[in-house]
Amino acid sequence: MKPITYGRQYIDEEDIKAVENVLRSDYLTQGPKVREFEERLGGYVGAKYVVAFANGTAALHGAYFAAGLDKEDEIITTPITFAATSNAALYLGAKPVFSDIDLNTGNIDPSKIEEKITQKTKIVVPVHYAGHPVELEKIYEIAKKYDLILIEDACHALGAKYHGEKIGSGKYSDMTIFSFHPVKSITTGEGGAVTTNDKGYYERLVLFRQHGITKNPANFVNASHGPWYHEMQELGYNYRLTDIQSALGISQLKKLDKFVKRRREIVSLYEKLLKDNPYFELPVEKDYAYSSWHLFPVKLKDKYIPYKKEIFEKLRNNNIFLQVHYIPVYRHPYYKSLGYKEGLCPNAEIFYKKEISFPIYYSLTDDEINYFVDMILAIMERLK
Repeated sequence: MKPITYGRQYIDEEDIKAVENVLRSDYLTQGPKVREFEERLGGYVGAKYVVAFANGTAALHGAYFAAGLDKEDEIITTPITFAATSNAALYLGAKPVFSDIDLNTGNIDPSKIEEKITQKTKIVVPVHYAGHPVELEKIYEIAKKYDLILIEDACHALGAKYHGEKIGSGKYSDMTIFSFHPVKSITTGEGGAVTTNDKGYYERLVLFRQHGITKNPANFVNASHGPWYHEMQELGYNYRLTDIQSALGISQLKKLDKFVKRRREIVSLYEKLLKDNPYFELPVEKDYAYSSWHLFPVKLKDKYIPYKKEIFEKLRNNNIFLQVHYIPVYRHPYYKSLGYKEGLCPNAEIFYKKEISFPIYYSLTDDEINYFVDMILAIMERLK
């Protein structure tokens, strides 16, 4: 049997043909496909504006810039996330403040956010962990109460819904971030995007993505010198997505609902095969949520936590490669060098000790799932 991993992209002939067509066209980088991808993504999630970026990290950086994050400012976010969520604040000289999670979902706990708010807090950044939406309305109410900007890190959650509303619509936030890394809901190879309904944020996002340069005469500070004239108005970056990547994204977006549907079928099969098992706590889906199931994060029951490394090694010996999502961000050496301490968020620490991400991706077959479940249950049985 071929290797089984926790995640994998799915590319078909339609995707390949879409990329081939761009390679045979006049545009490879900033051509019409970028705009088409942005428009189609906006139409899918229900947002007025979309700005595509080179990757999800660049999209986070751009959103924080657009929100005016600066030195001495603070953001509040979760430690159970990829480091980019907080790193992008550090890029702008701001300070990440970590707030603890709900052990059931792995998402930031709304009831713990207010105690982290200070005079320096500017942005709240909830992460839709594993594709399961956070309690957005509660967090939105907190953000508005303190006049804070709310930016959703939805890098796991394209295709997910909160109370029937697509994540990315902006109903309960100012901006939403997506990632198109190969293990995500759809892929552009590397890629990301920000959705928003605010024209001011949109214009700053576009400026930031292209070196801080504008070619729009309506926005010039100085008088134009001629049709070639442009102005660099901010210290921006080259964070642009290409037409090649955008063509792949357009093709993948057509299959997104099918991708999410299959992930949900896989979850149902796991729930059937692992019902009443003595080893793992299965992830939940709250009644307000429609998860895109980017991950299937199970938690080891207390008795089996000491065997976590052994379980990984035995599975790898059988060509099964799982992952852990995540080491609490503040435990990384760089963050420790900034003064962050272990134990900062007790629930996050417990979650990290217990969590294992089981395989879940569109092309994963029922036979492979059955094989994996049989293998891990046999390993667990021998640990007794």
